[in-house]
Amino acid sequence: MTLMLRMLRKLAQMNRLANARLHRACAALPPGAYEAPRPSFFGSIRATLNHILLVDRFYIDALEGRPLDEAAQAEARDCPDLARLSEWQVRMDDRLLALVAALTPDALAEIVAVDRGARVQHDRRDDLLSHLFQHQTHHRGQVHGLLSQAGTVPPQLDEFIVGDDAAVRAEDMARLGWTEDQLMRP
Repeated sequence: MTLMLRMLRKLAQMNRLANARLHRACAALPPGAYEAPRPSFFGSIRATLNHILLVDRFYIDALEGRPLDEAAQAEARDCPDLARLSEWQVRMDDRLLALVAALTPDALAEIVAVDRGARVQHDRRDDLLSHLFQHQTHHRGQVHGLLSQAGTVPPQLDEFIVGDDAAVRAEDMARLGWTEDQLMRP
């Protein structure tokens, strides 16, 4: 189980690093490109990033034992600008990092009640975390493609977990105030 906790911790760290890179790339877009309609599931870069934030809020609240917060969901769905979205996403990423850091092996198998408004879903904590990480990765990949449509070279998003990639993440690690020892600890 210690290996599972380590993997989840690294996935939460990778999530934070990937979001930071993606948001920096979006901040460099020309005016109007962030919210411009694009052929995609959510219709724009802005709407896709808003969806990532919305689902992060939904599952992280549930994993922390909180009820559905419809106002926070609406706020995330309609976030109009990247600066505010990035600030809110950092808060969610930090909450996820703290949540994962506090996990114990026994907590992974606990059943979590997920308030969906009209019903309550019950699933294992490790399954919900696995789903959340997959969801984030999937939709960041969509934004990656949308950045290409916008004429911007998208950032590298998949080099954060192995030691050999230390050189390519050094600048990001410095921005976040992280060390390689923190990322690679057992």
